Amino acid sequence: MVSIEQEREAMFKKLQLLRSITNSHAHDKASVVLDASKYIKDLKQRVERLNQDIATAESFTGQNFPKIRVEEQEDDFLIKVFTTRNCQGLLVFILEAFEELGLEVLQATISTSDSFILEAIATRVRKQVETLSAKYFYAQT
Repeated sequence: MVSIEQEREAMFKKLQLLRSITNSHAHDKASVVLDASKYIKDLKQRVERLNQDIATAESFTGQNFPKIRVEEQEDDFLIKVFTTRNCQGLLVFILEAFEELGLEVLQATISTSDSFILEAIATRVRKQVETLSAKYFYAQT
């Protein structure tokens, strides 16, 4: 039979392995297990998001690519997006892209019945514009 000391040593090694896999800094068993549980939950959420991204990307295969038109109007942009098929997550994807580009949506009209239609007026994020204006003002004085 396996001695109690060998069982403890095996459990300690497994706990150390779990701690290293989950990047846990906890020292007691309960906290390591709790950290592992949170880690698994985060992984599940990441997998779910990736699956949604894959589904969104797959929905654009074939000839169903969205038509995008951008017109500059003084300080703003008129952005039009059209696709014959509405797909889940497209609006969120577009709004995240606007954010990454530093654009703030001022007004938008969206239709998602059978097709997807978005008409938005966007401007550069005000903080960037104000910072640039302040730099220009102070450079002039």
